[in-house]
Amino acid sequence: MKTTLLQIVQSILSDMDSEDVNSIADTIEAQQIASVVEDTYFNLIAAREIPEHKTLLKLTGLGDTSKPTHMEYPANVKYIERLEYDVGTAPEKDYRIIPFVEPLVFLDRMDESDTRVTTFNDSVEIFIKTDEHPSYYTSFDDEYIVMNAHKADDDQTLNANKVRAYGSVYPTFSRTDSHIIDLDNTFMPLLLAEAKSACFSLFKGGSDPKIEQAARRLKSYVQNDQYKSRRPNVRNQYGRK
Repeated sequence: MKTTLLQIVQSILSDMDSEDVNSIADTIEAQQIASVVEDTYFNLIAAREIPEHKTLLKLTGLGDTSKPTHMEYPANVKYIERLEYDVGTAPEKDYRIIPFVEPLVFLDRMDESDTRVTTFNDSVEIFIKTDEHPSYYTSFDDEYIVMNAHKADDDQTLNANKVRAYGSVYPTFSRTDSHIIDLDNTFMPLLLAEAKSACFSLFKGGSDPKIEQAARRLKSYVQNDQYKSRRPNVRNQYGRK
């Protein structure tokens, strides 16, 4: 059973021995706690890889013939783990993995005899191929993806409908009673403990030692038990093989 924002606010109010509410809008204190829960939630997911926030993605096509290999990251994307582009024909799709390269590698591979295009507010030139499918990409500003080529005979610009990507996204958060917190049951106790600790510190003049202890214990736990399908432990290799 998923937990709503109202349920979390009610739980924190109860532990703080504050006035109970039937809606977040009932009291200023409930609204303040909801704000703390939101901040705590984004602090938690920003520093961790949350399995349920991974999903298949689409990029945003610019449809701009002056920047035919540019595509935009969707606003809620945290990172892209894998990017593919359909290089097949209409009846027979063929998704090719398009690897990421560092911006300087992208620039080093450019051929000045290829088609000249502009980027960065039409002020800097780069060169792309227009007679073959893309084979790698980069991002110069973490807002736009730039691929090295497109097949102009097929499409005037790279087609967003031919992109298939996999990565992690930032969920939306709504300070409403019925908003479902987008975390599984493993992470939810940590969110509650961290939010309670913050509320006690902000509104009661100090944190509760038991809540602090629970938060520390849960941090260690969720790092090793965040996937529903078990994964092997990955350890850093510091020595030579």
